[in-house]
Amino acid sequence: MTPTIAIIAPGAMGSAIAARLNRQGVKVLTSLEGRGSKSRARAEAAGMQHAEDQRLVDEAGVIFSIVPPSEANALAERFAVRLGRAAHAPLFVDCNAVGVSTMTGIDRLFRRAGARLVDGAIIGFPPKGDDQGPAFYFSGNAAPELKELAKYGLDVHIVDGPIGAASALKLSYAGITKGLVAIATAMVLAAERAGAGSALKAELAASQPQLLARFAKTLPDMYPKAYRWVEEMHAISEFIGGEFPEALIYKGAAGLYERIAADLSGEGEACRRIDAFLAS
Repeated sequence: MTPTIAIIAPGAMGSAIAARLNRQGVKVLTSLEGRGSKSRARAEAAGMQHAEDQRLVDEAGVIFSIVPPSEANALAERFAVRLGRAAHAPLFVDCNAVGVSTMTGIDRLFRRAGARLVDGAIIGFPPKGDDQGPAFYFSGNAAPELKELAKYGLDVHIVDGPIGAASALKLSYAGITKGLVAIATAMVLAAERAGAGSALKAELAASQPQLLARFAKTLPDMYPKAYRWVEEMHAISEFIGGEFPEALIYKGAAGLYERIAADLSGEGEACRRIDAFLAS
């Protein structure tokens, strides 16, 4: 029998995963409580069915939490006690870009409630069409139970580690990929302010063409996501540990992404400078 899976919430990633599962015959539930018209439209297009919380618990075999990091704790608290009281409770899989300490805190909450939790990490972009889609990494004692999801079009990997291991992987990977975007953004802006932007681009084109090609895509793609990356950079800094000076790199990245997000919603000076650099 194909499973019933709940995905909260129907954002860009959650709805794309739901659409893939739906095409494989999986019944996908979601909660549209408090969601706007765009979320409702995404859910409908992905074949997701609205359900109240109790129905999610009663019918789903797995509940995926895929929300902004700032909402992860609230969603876990919303379901922990209900899951703990259920006779046949689904696995709750937190797939959010939260810090390891946050994930272990959620684990304590679920243990107290008598509910089961899996630490999840999604690495990659929302799936489109028949492409492989993002990689799903799961850790914790119950993680092996999710291997079966590979039958339904998901790229599943089990991390041999406790709750927190998948989150650590996610933070480490994001620290490299999004950290590189932050470094490039910071230096492009500094070069532009100093009048060296054209010379920097020419040198990158001559000696680092692969990096320049990467930045031409990843920097503009970052603009609308910058607000979401602020908290993730703080989580990476905490993950590294305040006793290590390199943790400050990611505090700076958080401030940079916060500025980009503010510029995008206001005057947009930083974004315009980057665009001018890439177009020169």
